Amino acid sequence: MGKQRYRDILLGLGLLLSAAALVVWPQQSMGAMKDGLKLCANVIVPSLFPFFVLSSLVVELGMSRYLGRLLEPVMAPLFRVNGSCATALALGFVGGYPVGARTAISLYENGQCSKTEAERMLAFCNNCGPAFILGVVGTGIFGSGRAGLMLYFAHLAASLLIGLLFRFYRSEEGPRRWRQAGPQFQATSFPAAFTRSVTGALQSTLNICAFILFFTVAIRIFTFSGLMSTSSALLSTLLSPFGLSQQWAQKLLTGLLEMSSGVSSLTDGALTGRLSMAAFMLGWAGVSVHCQVMAFLGDSGLSLRTYVAGKLLHGALSAALIGGLLWFFPQEISVASYLVEQTEAIATLDFHRALTISAAWAWGMWLVFFALALYVLKKSSGKRGKSVL
Repeated sequence: MGKQRYRDILLGLGLLLSAAALVVWPQQSMGAMKDGLKLCANVIVPSLFPFFVLSSLVVELGMSRYLGRLLEPVMAPLFRVNGSCATALALGFVGGYPVGARTAISLYENGQCSKTEAERMLAFCNNCGPAFILGVVGTGIFGSGRAGLMLYFAHLAASLLIGLLFRFYRSEEGPRRWRQAGPQFQATSFPAAFTRSVTGALQSTLNICAFILFFTVAIRIFTFSGLMSTSSALLSTLLSPFGLSQQWAQKLLTGLLEMSSGVSSLTDGALTGRLSMAAFMLGWAGVSVHCQVMAFLGDSGLSLRTYVAGKLLHGALSAALIGGLLWFFPQEISVASYLVEQTEAIATLDFHRALTISAAWAWGMWLVFFALALYVLKKSSGKRGKSVL
């Protein structure tokens, strides 16, 4: 039999075992689904939807073209991408997964950056949001705002370092040059852009929720079936030279699959190890987030390998930077301060509070983008006036 035949047999066996698991553990599966639905309803939808609408409007209305003219002197020499890619970088820093990746893909599909530039941006613009790292991980898990700040600083610094490294990716191709005629501010009518942005944002948010629900149920079933324990034992054996126990291997394996569940398990053990592993998980983002990015990639033709390599490097650099920061700024946190389950805390957040915070951030970013675009427009108009005189 050929490889395709073996692949089909294994796939069919996996589907059969998955169906059997749902029958054997129906209550556990339903409980995991309810927890995932709470997480999506209270946090994911209100926090991501406004940023998805914002990113679509910035690209659809051509505002990113004006930002490109202003930020070209910064983005081109540092990351070898044109200035409009700064939109994906900015939204990726404040919007959380996977707003930055979706914005980079939208820029490519709208012809505002080349394929190589989009792949460079995918490697480092898909980052965790500040609210999650500072509020949930720092305060909720470690009981320390200072620890959250250190994690966020390491996360952003690692992202920028990866951007500098990936400027050498296909180094023969530089950033796309602007046309002499200059960018057009409104590439399409506002009603059409607004309609497409809202409907597209809702579809993107639902896609993300679907992956979160799937991985929430999958991890729960893996745990009850003993597959997680077996896999963690194998992983600990492979990484035994690094001193990784089976307990830490299970935490790492959970974080590799789904980042928030992995971070929520870091409630005991040495502080240095927990912070380093949290930094790695936040940088790696988890298979769940990668599947969300794959859904956006679709038939775009952009390389998924570049994105995955960037995220793996992001996790490693974040962990290394945290180790360096802890060496210079040692932390002391009492045991009682971090005995909090993160996933439970997120799922019980108030919907209106999450929506208000996210909408405020989104509107603030919109005003910044709009002000920068008006500045470039005024500057361009002034130059044309002087040239006429």
